[in-house]
Amino acid sequence: MTARVGIVLVSHSAAVAASVAELARGLAGGGETAPVLPAGGTPDGGLGTSAELITAAAKAADAGAGVALLVDLGSAVLTVKALLAEGDELPEGARLVDAPLVEGAVAAVVTASAGGDLDAVVAAASEAYAYRKE
Repeated sequence: MTARVGIVLVSHSAAVAASVAELARGLAGGGETAPVLPAGGTPDGGLGTSAELITAAAKAADAGAGVALLVDLGSAVLTVKALLAEGDELPEGARLVDAPLVEGAVAAVVTASAGGDLDAVVAAASEAYAYRKE
């Protein structure tokens, strides 16, 4: 089987990150999904963003096809950008995705699970901004 793109969901809340991961896996359909891991909150269980948790999740999600990191807001964005700038903290091929967390996560996991490459996963997640709800 070909390696799939890994997905990391970064939120200020561990519960939010885990719930969005569960939702995305569930909506991706039957069968095995791409690796999707939450990286929410701080190591002590509080609200916030942890470079340590993000790095660990990205390394665990890395199957050799790249890792898409979707974030909620503020310091989550800044922390991922800092990790990417350092160059050696995240797996090669890790990319911050400009997408809404929930809709983007579902699109990313569906696309990655279907075998899409990193560019396709990023595009699918980013297109979630255009989803209309009216």
